[in-house]
Formats: sequence, structure tokens, C-alpha cells
Amino acid sequence: MRVILHAGFHKTGTTTVQKTLRANRAALKPHLRFLLPPRMTALCEAARAWSVGRRDIDMALVRYEAAALAETWRAEDRRPMLLASEDLAGHMPGRHGLTGYDAVPQLMQAIAEALEEAQPGARVECVFTTRAAGPWLVSCHSQHLSASRMTLDAAEYARRFRASAELDIFIDQTAQTLAPRPVRRIALEDWADHPLGPLAALLLLADLPPRLLNELAPLPPQKVSPDAARRAALLALNRSDLDEAALVAAKRALLRGTV
Repeated sequence: MRVILHAGFHKTGTTTVQKTLRANRAALKPHLRFLLPPRMTALCEAARAWSVGRRDIDMALVRYEAAALAETWRAEDRRPMLLASEDLAGHMPGRHGLTGYDAVPQLMQAIAEALEEAQPGARVECVFTTRAAGPWLVSCHSQHLSASRMTLDAAEYARRFRASAELDIFIDQTAQTLAPRPVRRIALEDWADHPLGPLAALLLLADLPPRLLNELAPLPPQKVSPDAARRAALLALNRSDLDEAALVAAKRALLRGTV
């Protein structure tokens, strides 16, 4: 059984990949099995917890939840199994004190080992989508502005978290940890002109028929960052003295375009 882990990274087109997979489930079903959030919420939550606390209990939960998923799969089914969620890589840098993806190698190793133990003969590999450092940092900063009380401006955020944008370094470290299992990367920019974006590359890596890509319905990019004016307004709100409830309400109104 071939098992492919698409574990992010955050802000590299992962939401679009997942929603396009879900929208094309019927067309993909003869060729591919896949699991997306929320069907593996427990595994993703365990990975996120371990990325922050590095507690043995959280790593044990990562292994347990991965094995619990794998035990439900029919070994005789020859279709590849794809697990796709950026949260398999833990929390995004900038959350809970994280400054990078240094948790990823150990998380991928734990998940791979648990899957292989639960499904003897499973062949696990990892695929990561990447993005150029500048746009990636802007997108991450925008996400933090929307989802947390981020008070750093874009320039200061980029300065403090520049090392977190070295995604290829984290992939190289993961490849060393997982060897001899394959670890591959897909650059978002390389697939920007394809209607399916990086999903096209992911499906080709899974050895799906190239003709099938023309039969799938693409979706527009999902979770697009707010424009510069809205980002500035979000930053101002985060720096204000609004209480949490009022802040959340103001952000929602802003992002819906009602203010």
C-alpha cells in the first residue's frame, strides 16, 4: 500500500488542494483514496500539540491516532492513500512561540512508523508544497493578523521570522530523518499557471493518469489574503484596546466588507 503524506506547509495552497480534492471526490475515487480534515482531526490536533509542548504524551497520541486511522484501511485496496493537512506539520510559525518547522522531521517519522506498524507493507512517502520566502512571509503575517492578536507590522514580522521561511531546509532535515522513504517538494510558483495549481503535481506524483487532470473541476484559490488596506486595518484593530469579543466582531465585519 502506498501512503502519501501531504503535510503542508501552511500558506502554500493547501486549502485549495484539499477543497479541490473534496469537490472532485467522485472522479478521483477509482484512482485515489484520501483523508482530509475533519476526518483526521485527532491526529492533526496531536501533531499541533506536540509541535508546541514536545511532551511524550502528545507524541504517543500522534502515534496512536495515526495507527488508529491506518487500521481502518483495506490492505488489499491498491489505490494510493493520501493524507492531506498542513496541521500534520504542527502549528504555523508565529503561533505559541514557534519560530520554524523544526518539529516536522520527528512528526513525520512518528506518523510514518505508526502507519507502517499498523499496515505492514505500507510504503510511506512525504510531499511538501513550498512558496518563495517573501510572499510566504506576507501570507503568514496576513493570516496571523486575521486569526490572532498579531501586533507586529509586516516588515518587523518578516525580520523576526525570516528563518521560518527557509522551507527547503526543513524538508532536507525531514528527508534525512525519513530516509530511505521518499520526501518530495512542489513549488507553488512552478504550478501557478496550471488550472489545478500544485494539486496537479501532487496527483502526478501519485501516478494518477495525466488525462484525468483534464477531467477535474478546478476551484479558484481559497483563503486569499486580504488586500493591503484591510491588512493595515486589521493591524490597527489588533493594536487597539478592544476587548477580545469586540475585536473578533470588528475583524469579521472588516473581512466581510461590511465596514
